[in-house]
Amino acid sequence: MDQSAAVWLVLVAAVIAANLPYFSERLLLIGPRRSPKSGWWRLLELLLMAMLIFALGSLLEARIGQRHSQGWEFYAAASCLFVTLGFPGFVWRYLRRGAHRGDD
Repeated sequence: MDQSAAVWLVLVAAVIAANLPYFSERLLLIGPRRSPKSGWWRLLELLLMAMLIFALGSLLEARIGQRHSQGWEFYAAASCLFVTLGFPGFVWRYLRRGAHRGDD
């Protein structure tokens, strides 16, 4: 896999992983169904998904060539980007869908 494909793979996986906690009512996507799932569970799932995406990026970087060590600045910026990528799921769960719950 070349470098460009690896970058696109990580970005697409990050967009999907950042939105998954908002679209599922299951704990950690495989556990028992909770309705409604608390915001703390969603934050925990978001953190775990971010860690999985960071591991995927690190694995692909090591496979392509030499893995570079990163400082805290990289992880702070990447975490902010990951949260931003999850914005569509957040809007769907708490803003759009929440406004229509009284109509049911």
